[in-house]
Amino acid sequence: MKSFEAKVRQVLAQFRVLKQENADLYAELEGRDVEIKKLQAELAQSKNDYNNLKLAKMIEISDADIKESKMKITRLVREINKCISILSTGTEDDGSDIKE
Repeated sequence: MKSFEAKVRQVLAQFRVLKQENADLYAELEGRDVEIKKLQAELAQSKNDYNNLKLAKMIEISDADIKESKMKITRLVREINKCISILSTGTEDDGSDIKE
């Protein structure tokens, strides 16, 4: 009978150890789950930031682009002024060269 009691105590002690180990493992697992969720949120934020940066780089206008655009507009305005000048000198006649 004493041998049986000793074995039961041994099994109970082993059960308590395994129960504590199981609780520790579940706590560690829960901690890892929290860490995974945090890292997934960081990854999503990083992807969003990366996409925003790509978009900003695509629409970025440099000083050289602005200067070039101003020069093109100035050239176009000069050409328009020349055309207006030609039209105004051509229509100052008696109007005979205008066809209806």
